[in-house]
Amino acid sequence: MIRPAVLLFLSATAFPNTAWADAGPSRAVPAADLKVTGSLRVRHEILGGQPRTGLPTDDEQIAVRTTLTAEYRKQGLRLGGEIYDSRVYASPPGGALSANEANALELVQAYVGADLGAVLGTGSSAQLQAGRMTLNLGSRRLVAADDYRNTTNGYTGIRADLKARDGTAATFIYTLPQIRLPDDPQGLRERRVQWDRESFNLQLWGGLVSRPRTLAGAMAEVGYFRLQETDSPGRPTRNRQLHSISARIIRDPKPGRLDFEAETIFQFGTVRTGLAVSAPQVTVDARFLHLDLGYSFPGKARVRVSLEYDYASGDGPGQNYGRFDTLFGMRRADLAPAGIYNAIGRANIRTPAVRVEAAPGKRFDAFAVYRAMWLADRTDSFSTTGVRDATGQSGSFAGHQVEARLRYWLVPNRLRGELNGVWLAKGRFLREAPNAPQTGNTRYLATSLTASF
Repeated sequence: MIRPAVLLFLSATAFPNTAWADAGPSRAVPAADLKVTGSLRVRHEILGGQPRTGLPTDDEQIAVRTTLTAEYRKQGLRLGGEIYDSRVYASPPGGALSANEANALELVQAYVGADLGAVLGTGSSAQLQAGRMTLNLGSRRLVAADDYRNTTNGYTGIRADLKARDGTAATFIYTLPQIRLPDDPQGLRERRVQWDRESFNLQLWGGLVSRPRTLAGAMAEVGYFRLQETDSPGRPTRNRQLHSISARIIRDPKPGRLDFEAETIFQFGTVRTGLAVSAPQVTVDARFLHLDLGYSFPGKARVRVSLEYDYASGDGPGQNYGRFDTLFGMRRADLAPAGIYNAIGRANIRTPAVRVEAAPGKRFDAFAVYRAMWLADRTDSFSTTGVRDATGQSGSFAGHQVEARLRYWLVPNRLRGELNGVWLAKGRFLREAPNAPQTGNTRYLATSLTASF
């Protein structure tokens, strides 16, 4: 087993010495116009008591992610690019290794942008961006650039951002989401370099409109996203044709007051019941709800306590398909880590939770969460575990999950350590469903170091 101390050695030997110095001015362009940043994250993950189907009881991997980002700005023009190099080591045969973890030497971003100025009147702003880009939109529950996962989501297309004088803002996109390659086991283990692919067989478009200070000082937001997916040569799909309509209201945390967030998403359209061309196309009727009520205590510890609830529908008996699809959304901020754990996502789940957060200083922050979990529909597979009882006779209680994260800047703004841990006490469903792994309760630990410049 790889010990956490090994991460120190890997960071020290793999990261260039120049990373510890501030980037000096470029001879080609003024330093004020060119910004170059980078990072190296080395994370060791271990898991025991596998909760997902088709994977070994115990799993392990060393995930190494290197990024290099550059952006040049001049008179309203922006030219940018970002390279992600995501590699995995020490993954056992049959382990949870996929294109979600490995994607060697990929140009995730390569874009041109323009600041158009106050085209909507005094105090307004407008920006356009085109090319390869990452996106974090709204709550990030539908469109995000995942950060905990070893790889990220890339999108190729056009983005427009508008903002009025009163703070009302809108973002519109038309993109072709990038399909990470290689995605075959041999290519992933060999860390083969292969250009990610985008095509009109997978399209995502839509946008968000938000207005500040709408109710009790909270921001209100509405959104619509359209996913269009069809088969391409060598890549059969579910032919998802999905409409997702969202509404959200959020008041940000401040010391000594209540904060809150509520978001609901309705999803409709069609999806194929399987990958085969002959599989029937069925109507989609799915939904999602997130509620959050918190309070931030005054004081240097900056403690916040919150009550949360998440619901994502499952696919039950009937003619319509009811399983919610989170599209390209993140999971870490709401539910659980990805990586080799990756068991709890935004699908077929009902889960209340209690969260405690603290940030007593600029160098340290932490949180802990307890949640109880039920299936939204007992005949569908639970969340992203693949565990299912089509008869519904294994009940609906999935179990208790306790997770925590600790982060500390060992060298301020340069080197940060992070510890993530999860304990999943399996409930009746995850113990008794016909294909439930008989592996006992789940333990997950991830230790990482991130160097930045």
